[in-house]
Amino acid sequence: MARHLITSALPYINGIKHLGNMVGSMLPADVYARFLRQTGRETLYICATDEHGTPAELGAKELGLPVDTFCAQQHDAQKAIYDGFGLSFDYFGRSSSPENREITQHFARKLKENGFIEERAIRQVFSITDDRFLPDRYIVGTCPHCGYDKARGDQCENCTRVLDPTDLIEPRSAISGSSELEVRETRHLFLLQSKLQGEVEAWIDEHGKDWPVLASSIARKWLTEGLNDRAITRDLDWGVPVPADTWPELAAEGKVFYVWFDAPVEYIGATKEWADQDPANRDWKSWWYEAEDVRYTQFMGKDNVPFHTVMFPATQLGTREPWKKVDYVKAFNWLNYYGGKFSTSQKRGVFTHDALELLPADYWRYFMMANAPESDDTSFTWELFSATVNKDLADVLGNFVNRVLSFSKKRFGDEVPAGSEAGEAEAALGREVAELLAEYERHMEELQFRKAAQALRALWSAGNSYLETKAPWLEIKTDPEGAALTLRTAMNLIHLYSVVSEPFIPASAAAMRSAFALTDDNATWVTSDEAKSLSFVPAGTAFTVPPVLFAKITEDDLAAYRERFGGGEDA
Repeated sequence: MARHLITSALPYINGIKHLGNMVGSMLPADVYARFLRQTGRETLYICATDEHGTPAELGAKELGLPVDTFCAQQHDAQKAIYDGFGLSFDYFGRSSSPENREITQHFARKLKENGFIEERAIRQVFSITDDRFLPDRYIVGTCPHCGYDKARGDQCENCTRVLDPTDLIEPRSAISGSSELEVRETRHLFLLQSKLQGEVEAWIDEHGKDWPVLASSIARKWLTEGLNDRAITRDLDWGVPVPADTWPELAAEGKVFYVWFDAPVEYIGATKEWADQDPANRDWKSWWYEAEDVRYTQFMGKDNVPFHTVMFPATQLGTREPWKKVDYVKAFNWLNYYGGKFSTSQKRGVFTHDALELLPADYWRYFMMANAPESDDTSFTWELFSATVNKDLADVLGNFVNRVLSFSKKRFGDEVPAGSEAGEAEAALGREVAELLAEYERHMEELQFRKAAQALRALWSAGNSYLETKAPWLEIKTDPEGAALTLRTAMNLIHLYSVVSEPFIPASAAAMRSAFALTDDNATWVTSDEAKSLSFVPAGTAFTVPPVLFAKITEDDLAAYRERFGGGEDA
């Protein structure tokens, strides 16, 4: 059986991330990792903060902190939020780690050894006002392809085209806003991607045919336009330094590697960080080097696709070493905010720390996955959010759990009632649940998260339909044993829900599961036969009624949210 390696795009170190960042990488990766673990697959989920580059330097400068201190604080702040969302990383590392420095420099040496890195003199933008060379992303201007007036010098976030600073119309410094720019000569290392294009194309032809259209089309668009040699060093103080044993002059000048060169290597670096915590029992290389038994799945927003499907595979191929390359790229479109983009820089939309302040994580987890932007861009609105929470979580699942346990406690006491033997209604329910569970599992295996959420909701709805049909509140008047059977069956459904809902709503699943005092409750998943029999929770099991799982969002709540965050036509 294959081992499963999962990575999600590294969140940049500056600032708290918004919901669009969460649903585009880390959350679906977590849902998938949880599902794989529950269904018995050995799984390693790795992520990290992406800490190098000019924005980190400037963020530290604004706060008057050394950049390493700034990054450490930001890493801890982000990790606390991800813990709050229940993200089950096996390890959440840092791209500034010694491990990443070591492996990044190794990659660079091997690429030079194999003729895929060369030193070139280039002319680079220098800001007279700022008295410094400007890295690509700190030159802004108008994109020559789509006309977006806030395009960066490395990539237009509007049309996703890769740019050089000299491509921009009316360029200016993103630091000072000054247009007093001139071009001066400096020397940098270039990754000779042009020499690797044929190998990358052959690799994508072999491995990318099963990727989602979004991922494969972006990768092929890059290849069709042709791979250009790319500068992979920068004039910065903060980053992985160019190794002095290989490039002594550039090292003496303080050159560091471009953040997009070292950041993907951090997937490997973070795995080594994880292994270095327990080297006697963890082998990082078995996941990345000659790892033929590993299936590697990456999760990312569409803006990250080119770097992960073209640039990093080219880097790996150029080392001429057997590094594990991605098997499946799950790419996502944008989650917008009332039709416009979430924006960290413009503070537009709901940010993750605000979300956790308002409501528990499971509300957000379920909503985002049920509306994941898989096939096209989707839009967050407070109206859609409240409708999803109220209908699916509060009315369908939460109400079922509360009324079953409350009614049974009131009429039969604190233990699961025995009642009569299961009949045709229970057999029909078992068959339906088994079919719906198989559908849910299939969508999860295929990484179709919106469809998986629909199948999960259908499982919850099956319990409500059974309860409405059997109506134990009426049944108890003429057939107490039949009512007890109905409630015992419904309690077994609650336990089933607690197991299979865990990837989407882990805290609520734990609350449902803890309602039953089962001494040997070690079920990790539910088989088809178990779903049909619905007999995991036997009669006589003590239970408690948990607090309300999901509170409804009221009109007053909605009004308060819209006032605080904006919403509607003016959003």
